[in-house]
Amino acid sequence: MKLVWKLALVLMAMGACTAARAEPPARNLFGAQSSPAALASQSIGFYSRGCVAGAVAMPKDGPAWQMMRLSRNRAWGHPAMVEFLQKFAADAASQDGWRGLLLGDISQPRGGPMLSGHASHQIGLDADIYFTEMPSRRLSDAERETLQPQSLIDTRTLRVDERYWRPEHLKLLRRAASSPMVQRIFVHPGIKQKLCSSVRGDRGWLNKVRPTYGHDYHFHIRLFCQPGSGQCEKQEATGTGDGCDNLDWWFNVALQPPPPDAKPYKPKPPLQMADLPNACRTVLAAGGGAGIAAAAPVAQSYFPVPERLPMPTMRPVN
Repeated sequence: MKLVWKLALVLMAMGACTAARAEPPARNLFGAQSSPAALASQSIGFYSRGCVAGAVAMPKDGPAWQMMRLSRNRAWGHPAMVEFLQKFAADAASQDGWRGLLLGDISQPRGGPMLSGHASHQIGLDADIYFTEMPSRRLSDAERETLQPQSLIDTRTLRVDERYWRPEHLKLLRRAASSPMVQRIFVHPGIKQKLCSSVRGDRGWLNKVRPTYGHDYHFHIRLFCQPGSGQCEKQEATGTGDGCDNLDWWFNVALQPPPPDAKPYKPKPPLQMADLPNACRTVLAAGGGAGIAAAAPVAQSYFPVPERLPMPTMRPVN
C-alpha cells in the first residue's frame, strides 16, 4: 500500500512539473495585459518577483513632466508612486530650477515580469527618470519613442562627463533621496562617485543612492512598501554612512573578466507563475479597470545618442 501511495505522489509531482512547463513564462502573461486589474490597490511580492493590483497610470503629460516610450505601456504604478512622481516633478520645477521630468518605465498595467528591459519594476514601486531635462515644448509621440537621453558618463574614464553634469542633477537626487517614501535610488557608479566628492554638509541621504551599472542616463527610484500592501516584501535597509567607502570595487573589480577557471555564467530561466506569489494569479484573472490618474494641466532637449558603456561580465553566483 505504501508503494502505491509513493507512486501516486511521484505521478502528481510529475504532473505538476509538466503543467508548469506547459504554462507560458510569466513575462508573456503579464506583458499581454493592456489594462490594470480592477482590484484594491496593492503591491504583491518583491520588486523583482511580484505584481500590482489596482494600478493607475501616470498621465501622459503634466505641468512638469512628460511620459516617454508610450508604446511600451509601462506608465502604470501603485497610486502612491504616481502621487510621488507628480509632487516630485512639481517640487523640482519650483525649487530646483529643473523645468520638468522625462519619465521612463514605471510598471506594466498589472506589473509582473517584463518581456524586455527590467528585472524589477514588477510591483508598481519603481520608476526611471531621465537625467535629461524636459524641453520647453511638448514632444510628439514619435519623438518620445526615439529621443535618446544623454549619458552623464565619459566612456573613457567611466566617471562623470563634466560637459553634461549640472548642479541641478545633484539637487534632483538629493530631493528624491531625502523623501521618506524613497527606499533607494540606483545610479551609475561614476555618478555616485561624483556625489561623494561634491556633497557638503548633510551627507546622510547619500546612503540611499546605490551604485549600479546601466544607470548612466537615468536614475531609478524605488519606494518603500506602502500601507495596505500586506503582501509586499520589504527590501533590506541601505544601512548607515554615506556609502562612499567602497566605490573602488566598481571600477577595479566589477569590470574585470572572471577568472579563467570560472564556471560559465548560465542565465536564469524566465520566471514562471509558480515563482510569483499566488495572489498574482488573481491579479491576472481579474477584470480590467480604467486606472487613469487624475490628469494634470499641460505644460510645455534633445541630446545625442549615448554611447554604450562597459558592463560587468556576468559571473556564476556562489
